[in-house]
Amino acid sequence: VQLQASGGGLVQAGGSLRLSCAASGRTFSNYVVGWFRQAPGKEREFVAAIWRSGATYYADSKKGRFTVSRDKAKNTVYLQMNSLKPEDTAVYYCAADQSVIMSSMTSPQYYNYWGQGTQVTVSS
Repeated sequence: VQLQASGGGLVQAGGSLRLSCAASGRTFSNYVVGWFRQAPGKEREFVAAIWRSGATYYADSKKGRFTVSRDKAKNTVYLQMNSLKPEDTAVYYCAADQSVIMSSMTSPQYYNYWGQGTQVTVSS
């Protein structure tokens, strides 16, 4: 499956962005799709994930501000980000895999398919 992430940009603190992750080649609904981000000098960290069932999971610090969803017809997963903070500045990546299990959901090394990343910059 090929992934194409988009929707990043420059936004002021408190603003919102919606990232998209479009898949081609395979049906997205058969995969666990995760969102990760990486700030300069930091490790890639888990943001959120959506399971085949549609269940969603979030890193604790993102609960209530970020929402992950899926449009099966468009084979696209979205990450709606609200109340953005300067510390949310990072390159955001979507990733997918059919073999991810609950215990490995937050670990990027268990995802075999990655989008190219989209830059999100939040100004104070």
